[in-house]
Amino acid sequence: MARFEFRLPDIGEGVTEAELVEWHVAPGDRVEEGQLLVSASTQKATVELEAPVPGVVRERHGELGGTIQVGSLLVVIETDASASAPAPAQTTAPPNVAPSQPAMAPPGPPETPRHAHGKALASPAVRQRARDLGIDLAGVAKPGETVTHADLDRLLLAQAGAPEPATVPLPPGGEEVPLGSVRRQIARRMQRAKDRIPHFTYVDEVDVTALEALRARLNGQAGNPPLGLLPFLISATCRALPAFPDLNARFDDARDILVRYPAIHLGIAVQTDKGLIVPVLHEPERMTLREIADAVPLLARKAREGALSVEETAGSTFTISSLGKLGGIAATPIVNWPEVAILAPGRMVERPVSRDGAVKIGTTLNLSISCDHRVIDGAVAADFIRSVKHALERPDRMA
Repeated sequence: MARFEFRLPDIGEGVTEAELVEWHVAPGDRVEEGQLLVSASTQKATVELEAPVPGVVRERHGELGGTIQVGSLLVVIETDASASAPAPAQTTAPPNVAPSQPAMAPPGPPETPRHAHGKALASPAVRQRARDLGIDLAGVAKPGETVTHADLDRLLLAQAGAPEPATVPLPPGGEEVPLGSVRRQIARRMQRAKDRIPHFTYVDEVDVTALEALRARLNGQAGNPPLGLLPFLISATCRALPAFPDLNARFDDARDILVRYPAIHLGIAVQTDKGLIVPVLHEPERMTLREIADAVPLLARKAREGALSVEETAGSTFTISSLGKLGGIAATPIVNWPEVAILAPGRMVERPVSRDGAVKIGTTLNLSISCDHRVIDGAVAADFIRSVKHALERPDRMA
């Protein structure tokens, strides 16, 4: 007999941990290759992990609702010594990604906290952040000491010449609310994006009076589900992006390389009860308006149910974040790193507009775009928004 250790695999897209949702086996159970072992939830999806080898479950590690790091031990399977078992680093792999999906190579599994040869201790999340920032943990703490996010914050402040903030005592009676694994992943991705990307935001107003008239006409036709604004915005974005290849891209700042993509892989920000999830609509430029209108609600529903596949969460090259009717006058969205731009529409409002030399009541909305100023200049953002605006103000071609 042989002992096979099954560890949480690298799911990609910067995921460093997952929350255990459901065990499908217990110690003593016989499992076959491909049999479901455990379901785990990441920031974007619930992933079902299968047994890579046949055998008998001898140990399982982790409690339901708890968080486990990539590379941590999940299940020990006792196998026949003659059975062909994959190497530990290849215990399982994420589902195949479509060939057209332009996912950047994800970082390797973060290291497990340990103390070897005088190495500083740190959680996988802290190690990942230190790697992102180019910080050597050996210079942050003494050998054997545990480095925390607060230690990295203090180092960054010191490098910037800023005084260290004083510790403020918490008032009594407060309720401590631990963040769930999804919220923690969101927090870390947002912090990483703000730490690494010098943002700027450009805003312009769009007259969507003609678009609203077209929507009303199309929605009055029997047999078709109603069309919202978002499919038109996606269609207009897809028409504009080919002329702005630097926006449909990802920036590999470790190598100072902008990676452009010929196909569009559009992230659609979706609000869920666990936080903001960004499923990916692949190649919407190949879809009709109705096909987009059917695909987006399906992705949103799967995001809220935690049922997105890995393919539906990876490889985005440009993102749209829309609050719909809740949207305000304008937004300053955070770029979905490692992308270089994100588009955010405001809500539609009726207001006086100038048309043909006369003032009339029209319907308008504001479009905000935030960009990575390392690779995108303001003129590019302004020209792109003008292109999207042109398509939205002349919507008949999208119908």
